[in-house]
Amino acid sequence: MAAAFPHVAMVAGEASGDLLAGLLLGGMRPRWPALNSCGIGGPRMAAQGFEAWWPSDKLAVRGYVEVLRHYRGIVAIRQQLKARLLADRPDVFIGVDAPDFNLDLEADLKAQGVPTVHFVCPSIWAWRAERAENIRRSCDHVLCIFPFEPALLAERGIAATYVGHPLAQVIPLQPDQAQARQALGLAPDARVLALLPGSRASEIESIAPRFLQAAALLLKAHPDLQLVLPAMPSLKAAVEQHVQAAGLAGHVRVTAGQSHQVLAACDVTLIASGTATLEAALFKRPMVIGYHMNWLSWQIMRRKKLQPWVGLPNILCRDFVVPELLQDAATPPALAAAVDGWLQALVHEPAKIEHLHTRFTALHHELQRDTAQLASDAIEQVLQA
Repeated sequence: MAAAFPHVAMVAGEASGDLLAGLLLGGMRPRWPALNSCGIGGPRMAAQGFEAWWPSDKLAVRGYVEVLRHYRGIVAIRQQLKARLLADRPDVFIGVDAPDFNLDLEADLKAQGVPTVHFVCPSIWAWRAERAENIRRSCDHVLCIFPFEPALLAERGIAATYVGHPLAQVIPLQPDQAQARQALGLAPDARVLALLPGSRASEIESIAPRFLQAAALLLKAHPDLQLVLPAMPSLKAAVEQHVQAAGLAGHVRVTAGQSHQVLAACDVTLIASGTATLEAALFKRPMVIGYHMNWLSWQIMRRKKLQPWVGLPNILCRDFVVPELLQDAATPPALAAAVDGWLQALVHEPAKIEHLHTRFTALHHELQRDTAQLASDAIEQVLQA
């Protein structure tokens, strides 16, 4: 029987998980106005009444070597959280992304009789297919954000529901570029390049210098180019130090957050692989995807890759619709040249830009569902089981 006032525990790692979880909580609250939610989360979850015992950025680590550096602290948090949840059992636990943290926690909770839901299917179709057995062991139900995932999970005996991608509802089909530029204080006719080097401290250290060096090269060819970089508020000072080190002080506008405004305002984006690339696609923006990480982490990850693409827009379109420059290929000259290709196309190849816009619009329609309603329906079934 579903609880009238359900007690829901959640864990969301980093900014993208906080965004997804905040949207989910916003959809659950009309159904359960007295919903009590707690665990690990960020500001968007807190805005929905979530009680964060730890902030989500404690889990914002990517890459094998990077995780090892923080391993003891992360494991300690998971053990403390598990003990607290078993002492005061929630009606359901919802792990939002962060599979390396959440799946093991979900397995322990499920073994003790706590129903578990995982929101965002781990990308077993892209890499680490062996994780499927861990999902089956850990999750009573998986909420999938891509339409092909439930059938893939069903083949492995895992219950799942396609709920669409919440961002496809939040981001308008036709973004208002003029309004976004006005909000950011950018000229309506400016050429704007958005730089998005990631939301983790490790990404800022590894990727931001490359992106900024590429931007410096582009400024030489396009002196009127406006550069905007949205940074996590907690990382804004570190980003500004990299801007200064690149000799771009006064040339790059660093905003505290506002990534959606920046993507709406820009003409082209140079962007780190991750959820932000899907956001850029939903804003219908030409992009160059770049990524660089610790050498050992890269060697391990590339051996587990199952598809030729890394960027979500390319994976979902099943084609290299936008350039990907990864690891050794992500040099500042190569990144700058790829971005310049889009800048030139804006002027000389409007058909190329229109084709990309058409593909991204079709993708937007495919992902646009009433995510909050569908997810709440699935969670209610788990509560009633």
